[in-house]
Amino acid sequence: MAYGHPQVTGFFDHRTFSVQYVVADPATRRCAIIDPVLDFDPKAGVTATENADRLLAHVRDQGLEVEWILDTHPHADHFSAAHYLQQQTGAQTAIGERVMEVQKLWKRLYDFDDTQLRVGGDYWDRLFADGDTFRVGEIDAQVMLSTGHTLASVTYVIGDAAFVHDTLFMPDFGTARADFPGGDAGELWRSMQAILALPDETRVFVGHDYMPGGRDPAWESTVGEQKQRNPHICGVTNEADFVRMREERDAQLPMPALILFSLQINTRGGRLPEPHENGLSYLRVPVNALDPKPWG
Repeated sequence: MAYGHPQVTGFFDHRTFSVQYVVADPATRRCAIIDPVLDFDPKAGVTATENADRLLAHVRDQGLEVEWILDTHPHADHFSAAHYLQQQTGAQTAIGERVMEVQKLWKRLYDFDDTQLRVGGDYWDRLFADGDTFRVGEIDAQVMLSTGHTLASVTYVIGDAAFVHDTLFMPDFGTARADFPGGDAGELWRSMQAILALPDETRVFVGHDYMPGGRDPAWESTVGEQKQRNPHICGVTNEADFVRMREERDAQLPMPALILFSLQINTRGGRLPEPHENGLSYLRVPVNALDPKPWG
């Protein structure tokens, strides 16, 4: 198990309800960036780096050195800024090794050939397997496979902080959906149990916050608080009941607005498609490819 107490700074993106993190070792001033957002305006088809530049400004202002740029999974609701940030910092990029299964799934859905999407790990510097270890500065870190929300989701446990992506939300909101292609509510339940087996004082940092009741954005709790207050945990006692609840809830949710755009970027480590002869990159939108959902 990992040891240490990293400094964690969260950056909330109101457009996608995403939380990005800078996780620093206070002794060495080295850090990791987790789940950075590359801005995208779907109406104009324009990308921007406002969110990523905000992270870089924090790193510069705090005198930090970026060692890692980590994605917890190929996101469905925003573009990853991993590639842009690597260009700016030279840091290593990493994601869970099962991203290759996600690549295969979406490559078929988009009808991409090998020039448009290569299945493999060459878009990242490292693919993490379940149980792999690394360090942020001198703080021990461990990778936990946390599938269910996606095929490739991982949790990063860095010292006493667990970055649980979209497995758990804040205790007043519940748990993540499991109905994306490759998702599985039973696997989500089992991934939750592994996270909840961490010490109660472990800090839990979520990937999104939807501000129930109009409260301010929040992103930090503990394992103990999740056990005591999360209605999908303390109110559900077995896998079968959780799967039933999760599938009923997911059936009422519309697909994220950017899912068909973002997977083309995020299965390539945050890279835009190769430009055509006119110098422009293009995103492909498959029609009638996903299960119908209620209009959002």
